[in-house]
Amino acid sequence: MGRILLNHVEKRYGKEKGYVVKDFHLEIFDGEFLVMVGPSGCGKSTTLRMIAGLEDITSGELYIGDKLVNHLPPKDRDIAMVFQNYALYPNMSVYENIAFGLRLRKIPKHEIDQAVKKTSRTLEIEPYLERKPKQLSGGQRQRVALGRAIVRNPSVFLMDEPLSNLDAKLRVQMRTEIIKLHKQLGVTMVYVTHDQVEAMTMGHRIVVMKDGIIQQVDTPRMIYNNPRNMFVAGFIGAPPINLLEGKLLEGANGLLEFHTNRYYLTIPANQSKVLMEKKKVNRTVILGIRSENIHLNSVVNEENRHTQIVGTQKIGELMGADMYLYMDIGAPNLFIVRARSDHDFVDDGNLMLNIDMQKTLFFDKDTTENLLY
Repeated sequence: MGRILLNHVEKRYGKEKGYVVKDFHLEIFDGEFLVMVGPSGCGKSTTLRMIAGLEDITSGELYIGDKLVNHLPPKDRDIAMVFQNYALYPNMSVYENIAFGLRLRKIPKHEIDQAVKKTSRTLEIEPYLERKPKQLSGGQRQRVALGRAIVRNPSVFLMDEPLSNLDAKLRVQMRTEIIKLHKQLGVTMVYVTHDQVEAMTMGHRIVVMKDGIIQQVDTPRMIYNNPRNMFVAGFIGAPPINLLEGKLLEGANGLLEFHTNRYYLTIPANQSKVLMEKKKVNRTVILGIRSENIHLNSVVNEENRHTQIVGTQKIGELMGADMYLYMDIGAPNLFIVRARSDHDFVDDGNLMLNIDMQKTLFFDKDTTENLLY
């Protein structure tokens, strides 16, 4: 069984240094691909190392399957770990690197040979079995590191930023290979990364961490569309979400309006109702809107004029199929709008920005919590 339960697990290094991981409570399901993501120092790798048995747990309980493993050594946890730096033995061939763990377990020689060849076929590294690691590319070395983990047939795979040493093109290729591998093996995988693209494309669920605390656990779609707080909204998504400060006031037809010193936007009925119930009328809040939910117009549309903002084009970044426009709307930060790559950028040219108000988010200014969550 590859189910993992972290029951209010915590980690601290000495009383004066505080908690590295605090009250981490999560069930990882058998066969799930779970990704832990967050900025450097948020505690994600420490959590992975506690699951592996490479770090002691300060408090809480850790179960793998139905077994409490707090004090169980790594070799008895039925896990395999893939590290960022591959951790291959330079003096051994690819074959010997993959076979090493099986030899330690006194597996018969013919069974080792069958297992190594089967694993190398799965990872398409059969032609390199006699080579040493220094004769391989970064991607090939990472496949060998994966092979050394797979060949043991563990119930849980742990991966600590395994692609961060690869170039951008190879990272994309290896992401696909790891997803394929998970589908093929059907085992539990826990994957740590600081790269939100890896998190969004690979995980069944994502754990977003900050300062040792879980901020949100959900599917990639829900994390992106319904972030629990402003940190999650800003950390997940490229380009980052636009955030504007303004005041909620009562407007016509019982709807709320989001007011700044230059414009106001009418808030749809369903959102107005929730914000009123939460007593946010006459309160300052933060509006969030992603770049793809802003549409360009050259003129004011009278029917929708209370969902429009005038923006001045300042920077245009061509990103292949898209162009990111950085626009001055009178806010402290430039507003980012996603346009088509054939957009005719005019420096200091004005455009109307149509805001899709059904896609807006509202955050409490003090707690940073999503008021529509």
